[in-house]
Amino acid sequence: MLHNTEKLSARLSAFADAALILSEENRLYFTEFPASDGALLVTPYGAVFYTDSRYTEAAAAKIGADYVRDSENMYQELSARFEEYGINTVAVENDRITLADYEELKNKLRGVELNPTAALSRVIEEIRLVKSEAELEKIKAAQGIAEKAFDHMLGFIRPGMTEKQAQLELDFYMLSHGADALSFETIAVAGKKGSLPHGVPGDNVIQPGDFLTLDFGAVKDGYHSDMTRTVAVGQPTEKQKEVYAVVLEAQLAGLAALKDGVSGFDADKASRDVIAQAGYGSYFGHGTGHGVGVEIHEAPRLSPKSKATLHTGNVVTVEPGIYLPGEFGVRIEDMAVITDDGCVNLTRCPKDLIVL
Repeated sequence: MLHNTEKLSARLSAFADAALILSEENRLYFTEFPASDGALLVTPYGAVFYTDSRYTEAAAAKIGADYVRDSENMYQELSARFEEYGINTVAVENDRITLADYEELKNKLRGVELNPTAALSRVIEEIRLVKSEAELEKIKAAQGIAEKAFDHMLGFIRPGMTEKQAQLELDFYMLSHGADALSFETIAVAGKKGSLPHGVPGDNVIQPGDFLTLDFGAVKDGYHSDMTRTVAVGQPTEKQKEVYAVVLEAQLAGLAALKDGVSGFDADKASRDVIAQAGYGSYFGHGTGHGVGVEIHEAPRLSPKSKATLHTGNVVTVEPGIYLPGEFGVRIEDMAVITDDGCVNLTRCPKDLIVL
């Protein structure tokens, strides 16, 4: 059974007769089936998933044989369907389709008008924004794997190991304890490299007194998790403790601001104001958070430029940080699901400063 395609088909008439979805992320969302190749046709008369012979049997078992076709004959079948149903305009994702794919479709799908429209992308984004209970269970499962991995790391991290060793241990634990994949390339940066929000783990040796920032997540059944913790490896300085306390206060303020109807701008401001008032405003450059689902970064955004309004069922991160060049950095990140009058934090790991 295809997931939420009826919501899309109900809104097609505003901009097209049908939609052809090519991006891997949106195919995964609507089919709940991961495949590196495929195209999903959505019409008011139903939906069909085309994929190649590597996936057809598995896709039929997962989705249902009535919804799956071999892509070897896709263009002929599409043309026949378009003629049968009187389809003249086919929408494609303007923000995800490549020029090469667009030109191929134009050449092979004669008799229909291809419409690379932002309207389709907006509708899909709106459908994906509110997570169902089934989706939330998958996100929670992915988060549970990440949290067990963090607990494991607290007994593994020690001075003298490299950032890369910490990263590899964290990745191996997640992948060997239920993760289907990693949400993204794990960040493990220590000491002065902690001032790099997206620093790349390397041969930098973790020293006594370093802050170590771990930003990581697991994928389970197509859905991602995302969390960040900064720990002290040995006794921190007073300045390290002060900065950590400011970031924690900012992170708690961001979480407290979340609820249905709040803007992404105001949710970001709640965290940002705490850091600015403490005198570190120029050391917090990125947005406070982002949506999480079948992609690690998706709508809505929590940032000074955000025009989004948060709604019940959105899943977002809250991850303020302070990054002092040449010294250290601190970031703390949880995921939360928006509710009518607040949020439910999906991250259960402690946030008080941990000294290893």
